[in-house]
This record gives sequence, C-alpha cells and structure tokens, in this order.
Amino acid sequence: MKILSLSSLMPNIRQPAHGVFLKHRLLHLSANDPAGLEAVAPVPWFPFSQELFGRYAKYSNVPHHEIQDHLSVWHPRFATVPKLGAAWAPYAIAASLVPLLARLKREGFDFDVIDSYYLYPDGVAAALLSAFFQRPFVMTAFGSDVSLIADLPVPRAQIRWALRRAHGLTAVCDALRRRMIEIEPAAAGTEVVLHGVDHALFQPLRDRGEARRQLGFTGRTLISVGSLIPRKGHHIAIAALQGLPDTRLAIAGAGPMEQQLRAQAEREGVAERVAFLGELPQQALCTAMGAADAMVLCSDREGIANVLMEANACGTPVIATPVWGSPEVVCAPEAGLLMRDRSPEALVSAVRQLFAQMPDRAATRCHALRFDWTTTARHHQAVLDHAVRDWHRQPLSPSILLHRMDEERP
Repeated sequence: MKILSLSSLMPNIRQPAHGVFLKHRLLHLSANDPAGLEAVAPVPWFPFSQELFGRYAKYSNVPHHEIQDHLSVWHPRFATVPKLGAAWAPYAIAASLVPLLARLKREGFDFDVIDSYYLYPDGVAAALLSAFFQRPFVMTAFGSDVSLIADLPVPRAQIRWALRRAHGLTAVCDALRRRMIEIEPAAAGTEVVLHGVDHALFQPLRDRGEARRQLGFTGRTLISVGSLIPRKGHHIAIAALQGLPDTRLAIAGAGPMEQQLRAQAEREGVAERVAFLGELPQQALCTAMGAADAMVLCSDREGIANVLMEANACGTPVIATPVWGSPEVVCAPEAGLLMRDRSPEALVSAVRQLFAQMPDRAATRCHALRFDWTTTARHHQAVLDHAVRDWHRQPLSPSILLHRMDEERP
C-alpha cells in the first residue's frame, strides 16, 4: 500500500519540535516499507526570510523537500488570504497540493489512500483532494481541531461535510471520539487510536542523582512542559508555589509568555524557585523529566498529551487537569493524579496528595508501556486497509469509472 500522509503539524528543519509526535507516528507506520509513504506538510507562503518577520520568516526558510530519518517530507506552499483566514485554508492547501501529487503519481508514487491528521484544515483539504484524485481518505482528530475549531461556524460546516465523506476516521482519545459524534452523527464509526511513546528514548535515568545535580534540581522539584502560552497553564504552576514553600519548579518550553511568567514569579516572590529551561530537544527533555520528582500539566485543553505518557515512561508521575484525553492517560495511581479543577489551589492539593503517597517509579514506567508506537501503527494501518478495501468494493460512479479507465490506458 502507498500512503500519502497530509498534515501541517509535521516538524521541519526550522521547527524541529513542531508536531514531533506525528513524525514518530509516521516513522512507525512506514517502518516496514519506508518507500510506501510520502508525507506532505504544507506551510504558508511568505516572501521574506529575515528574522524580524518572526515565525513567518521560518516558513520562508523551510525547504521544499527534506528527509527526516527515513521519512520523505514535502513542504508545498499555500496562499493565505487576509480576512478570509481559516475559511480559505482547506481550499488553499488542496490547490497547492494538486501539482505535487500529480507529479508524485507520474513519477511512480500512485498513492492508494490519503491519510490526513488534524480535521481542519488538513482533513477538509484531504476530502477535496480525495474527490479530485479519486482516492479514499482517512481523517484523524488530534485535539483543538475538535475542542476549539469545530465550534466556529464556517469550519464546523466544513468539518461536518468532510466527516460524512471520510472512508475512515480515528481520534487519539475517546473524549474526542465522543465529541466528533456530537458534531456529526455520521462519525459514529470513529476508532480510537492512541498515541505512543518512544520507550527507547524516554526511560528511567541510569544516574538520576547526577542528572539532578547538573540541572540544579534540589529538594522537591516539579517540571511543567509545553509552549509558553496561556492554555498550557504555566502561570498556574507558578502561582501554586506560594502554597508549596518547599517546592521548586522547572519550566521546559519557549513562547511569547516568557517575560510575563518571569515577571509573575518575581511579583509573587518565588523567582528563586523557578528555573526556565527553554525549549529542549527530546533527549534533554527526557533527562529533565526523569530528574524531576513529578510533572505538572495545567492545560485548559488537550487531545492526548504525549508529555504525560513520556514523563511516565521516564518513571515520573504526573499531575494534570482533568481535560479531554488526560483522564485516559492518568487512569491509575501509579500514573499520578488529576487535579479537581484548573486552579493553583487544586494543584497545591494534588501535589500534597501525590507526595504523601508517591508511587514507585518502576510501577510508573510499567504503566507507560501500554502506550506503544508499534501498537499505534498496527492499529492505524488496519484502519487504512479497511478504508482502501471499502473504496474498491463501492459501486463505480461514472466519474470513478472514467478515472480508472484513464489510469489503465497505455
């Protein structure tokens, strides 16, 4: 089977941490046949590459094609239209991909299925491309595509249209699956395909004491991981320190709130107990999470947070807000605890409760072993196989018949 993967969430050489979980998923999906998968990760077109243009300059500097481990990844550019914004994006992405996909087909990569990740705009674009190229498509929901974007009127209508036409649907947690069915009853066949963990990378440290010494972790240390943006809740973790005088906090991530968070720590008198580690590559993140006593995730929404599974794989218990897929990961005492709500007071209470009955780190690691990329890939491949079989069994419409006759013509 030849798989055309479509998602704007793939990392690239300029944004190596962007959607790295999807890279792991596709690496395992294509492990047995690397030449059988081409990944397409469109980026907005932007004419200037100077740093003063911020994140848009990064788009300009993204190569049009790159090899990530054994993955072949294409980065076609799509036009963004002011004021039309999100409503235009699926059409712009689909239009930008037509020449590339036609070229891949001419050069021998005649894909059997379009495998899209993130319902909007990528999934809707996949639906448009499916109609154009007469190929089945599968959509996977990750999080804010369902929990946020689907509440906007125009994207919601487009998402519903695509859900009704998809030949296969998956979600990374059951909470998203249930919400998809509420949005569009035709999504009742959605399968939950959990994310996994790279257990060879995320594992308990051989010398945890030395790692703590090098990182400056002294005493009880929490780590909060994620982009420095409001929805990740680092400000809640900082505020909780006033009620946890014997606790330090390390924050791993980068983003626009850094100065605001530093100012908050100074204002609340806890700056000497807060360490900003910046955005860490995965190996360094594994070390930091393994060295911490517990990880906290105070998000206001998540699909399924890979950092929860990764921390557990390092043997580190977690404390998380009870949102979307998080209860499906933090589902046993050895994994950690869920906060009663998203507040500093709830975090203080959860930290005290966790440290009063700290789980064995080996048991925490064992809990994480159920989240495995190989299992994820096997399950997702079954969804793709089913979609292709159903596609070939469907009655041939005149347009499909003409398309297939044209393909078979010498």
